[in-house]
Amino acid sequence: MVVTTPATVRVRYFAGARAAAGVSEETVSLAADARVRDLVDELAGRHGEALTRVLTACSFLLDGVAVRDTSIPLPDGSGVDVLPPFAGG
Repeated sequence: MVVTTPATVRVRYFAGARAAAGVSEETVSLAADARVRDLVDELAGRHGEALTRVLTACSFLLDGVAVRDTSIPLPDGSGVDVLPPFAGG
């Protein structure tokens, strides 16, 4: 019997993602072999259509490093920042 420990990830939302999620931060438990894309799917399911729309335009930081490939594994205890596009001047 193989016992796997779930991956616990701290998610922080910024700007429009925070508004769409209705929270600024949360902790999510996923399967031990979860990938960034699994987290994105979980977040969309938790927070509905408003966040789902925002997530399609977001970028993500995994422990402070930009994610270019959502098939990257999520280590237990990691942090993911959800960053929508920012307007600036």
